[in-house]
Amino acid sequence: MTSFVFSVCHRAPVRLCASALAVLAAFPAMAQDQSAGTLGEVVVTATRVAIPVTDVIADVSVIDRTVLDQAGQGSLKDVLAFQPGVQLSSNGGYRSSTGIFLRGATSSQAIVLIDGVRVGSATLGTASFENMPLDRIERIEILRGAASALYGPDAVGGVIQIFTREPEDGLHLAANVGAGSDGQRQAGASIRGRSGAIGYSLGVSREKASGISVTYNPVANSFNPDADSFEVASVDAKLTAQLSKQHALTLGLMRSEMDYQFDGTAYPNPLSLTKLTTDAWARPVLNAVSLKWDAQWSINWKSSLTLAENDDKSVSDYYRYGDGALNGSSKFNTHRTQATWQNDISLGTDVLTVLLETRSEEVDSSTNYTVKKRDINSAMVSYALNKPNWNALAVVRHDDNSQFGGFDNWALSGGYKLTTNWRAVASVGTSFQAPTLNQLYYPYYGVATHVPQKNFSREFGFKYQQESISASAVVYQNDIDWFIDTATNTQNKKAVLRGFTLSIQDRRGDTSYSASYDYADPSTLDDDLRLVRVAQNVLNLNVTQRFGQVNLFGELKLSSDREDNALVYGAPRDVLAGYGLLNVGADWRINKDVSLLARINNLTDTTYVLSNGYSMPGRNVFVSLSWAM
Repeated sequence: MTSFVFSVCHRAPVRLCASALAVLAAFPAMAQDQSAGTLGEVVVTATRVAIPVTDVIADVSVIDRTVLDQAGQGSLKDVLAFQPGVQLSSNGGYRSSTGIFLRGATSSQAIVLIDGVRVGSATLGTASFENMPLDRIERIEILRGAASALYGPDAVGGVIQIFTREPEDGLHLAANVGAGSDGQRQAGASIRGRSGAIGYSLGVSREKASGISVTYNPVANSFNPDADSFEVASVDAKLTAQLSKQHALTLGLMRSEMDYQFDGTAYPNPLSLTKLTTDAWARPVLNAVSLKWDAQWSINWKSSLTLAENDDKSVSDYYRYGDGALNGSSKFNTHRTQATWQNDISLGTDVLTVLLETRSEEVDSSTNYTVKKRDINSAMVSYALNKPNWNALAVVRHDDNSQFGGFDNWALSGGYKLTTNWRAVASVGTSFQAPTLNQLYYPYYGVATHVPQKNFSREFGFKYQQESISASAVVYQNDIDWFIDTATNTQNKKAVLRGFTLSIQDRRGDTSYSASYDYADPSTLDDDLRLVRVAQNVLNLNVTQRFGQVNLFGELKLSSDREDNALVYGAPRDVLAGYGLLNVGADWRINKDVSLLARINNLTDTTYVLSNGYSMPGRNVFVSLSWAM
């Protein structure tokens, strides 16, 4: 592994490589004077069944409520930005359209789940991360690497699964208020509890800000220097009923709706407005409802049946400054229904999983797509083999797409315990992705002859685990045939996603920290071009120091440059400069019920961009007061 890191460091900034090598070299040193042990945490997304984090073969990160509580006014995208293997693009401001790149894969090549149910747009192929209420999330699991065998089409770069708040024994009330720079205001309240066989959780939140100008460059066709505001409101509920010792029902509901300004003009343009006389508003909405039946049929056999539907709505309205006359509207709405029946059969320490799933996606849009509906029917079988010193997971899956026919995928992974603390892990498998409706049919962009992308992935790594420390080093390569370049919507013959990730987490007394270094080299092979908006080198560092009832914390990100499409059509690509981003804060537990949080984001007031022409916030402050009992 060390020799591989050295072989690629000549293409990375010296300070980033030095930090990465320091993390790798520190693995054995950090293990000194530590007693062996296991963590009680379990992970679901890696295998679709709950397993101890110490037995996970895949490259997985878990974001718990402690990290989410320190996020303050940050959105889901801000939390994900400091995770290993994750990079972002953003169309400006605090709340705007966001793209997530897992291991360099395009933003449509990752699946997003909420409590096991897929969400997102069938036209773009992405989920609205900016529209998900952070306050109502219990935990997040990030599975990096191709996972179509487990989760179906589109999981080329990985899976992000969001778990919402669960009922708790007794009665729990909570509320919070906050304020910050650029007119930020935030408030939320929740109630959770359980009485006998019935459990419940209900939460509401609201946030608004006057914002900043989402574009900074006058060359951009949509540039308007005014401040662009936003407002987002959400409500979620979960009701559980323990019908008997063997059977339980869970009803989950979520609705989040947002209004945010952006710079743009309507097409057609009946009022002949310019970019300076247009007041443009995006109005995304997320609706999700699910009903889950968990059944324990015998000591060795349990099943879950999930019925769900959700809406990803994207509406844009264009008004005239001054009198508010409507100049035009557009909508791109996706309605999705899903039914999943999963059966887990224990065979000693091994687990056999059999899954049947059907999913339907339908589009209601102001753009007339040639195909507006897709049905995907799936069957999956996996076998998890668990031995004292090694474990393995074999998965086979068949997906039948009503538009493109049937596809078979498989995956095989294994882990071997080299010593008490060290494990070697490896995996290999296939994935595929059908073109999005935009890639096929969007006017002046879509190509109706596009075919599904197919890929073959493999990875190898080492994991280190002790009571207070976990670390990993993973090298990966993912070869994609018939790759669709989202920058140009051309279908190249092949692309490759390759790189490695080093990560470590540790807690020493009152100090805890995590660090990760990513080297990503995604490119198309026919012209050797890097994929846009992905940096080759990213270093993340998070440190928390406890002083009695006060926690001080800091977050540091160092990123090398990225390439992006030019603002002027037909011009060569632009290079987006590398940057360093530093956030600091303090969390003070005033008493057992009340806590105060203060954050300074972008402490050094760094000017940086994640998408060409779009602004990112400068230095900003946020303070919030929380009460819980």
